[in-house]
Parts: sequence; structure tokens; C-alpha cells
Amino acid sequence: MPEVTIHIGGRGFDVSCQLGEEEFLHSAAKMLDDEAQVLSDQIGRMPEARMLLMAGLLLADKTAAVEDRIKEVEAQLEQREAELTELQSAPAPEPERVEVPVVPDAVTDTLAEIAARAEALAGEIEDRTAE
Repeated sequence: MPEVTIHIGGRGFDVSCQLGEEEFLHSAAKMLDDEAQVLSDQIGRMPEARMLLMAGLLLADKTAAVEDRIKEVEAQLEQREAELTELQSAPAPEPERVEVPVVPDAVTDTLAEIAARAEALAGEIEDRTAE
């Protein structure tokens, strides 16, 4: 078992850990040291046991707040998943009927006839002005 020296509140502690867990131990010790440093800055020097207890309680309080937030987020996620399941299992909406106006053939024919007459008149006017 590897033995690691961690520093918390300016004090060194020799602790043992499982092989490969050294980085985790250093990370956890840093979190505890950060809290101990806050206490040391606010209160000053205190007995080792009290410092570790207070730093541990501060971390526990932060952990409890994070766990509460995780529960809130999990509840929101569960609600969204239920909504998604409900939407996915709902029948598809009825297709909406859309009517597009259609120009009757008679109107199209009449417009074509008017255009032909207009072109014929334009041709006659051109012929007369050319003379």
C-alpha cells in the first residue's frame, strides 16, 4: 500500500491508500486544505482536530447542497423524459386541409384571347406608323 503525505492547514499527514488512488487522495486533500485555509484566514490558528472537523463540516455542507441540486435536476430530467415519452406516444395530428385557389380554364382562355387581340392591335399600329 502506498503511503502519501498530504498537507492540510499547513500540517502534513501521512496516510495510506490503495495503489492507483494517490491522485484521488491528493485531490480530496486539496479540497479539505482549501476549506481549512478559509477557516485559518477567518479564525486564525486552532487545534488540529478542530480544524479538520470544521473543514470536514464545511465540505459536507457543500456536498449536501450539491446533492440537493442533483436531486432537483434529476426530477426535472424525469419530468422532461415523461413529457418526451408522452409526445412520442401521442398520435400524429390530423393533416390540415389547405385549399389553393385555382384559376378557372375559362378565365385563362379569355386572358389568352385578350393578349392575342392586344398583340394584333399593336401589330396594326406599328404597320400604320411605318407607312
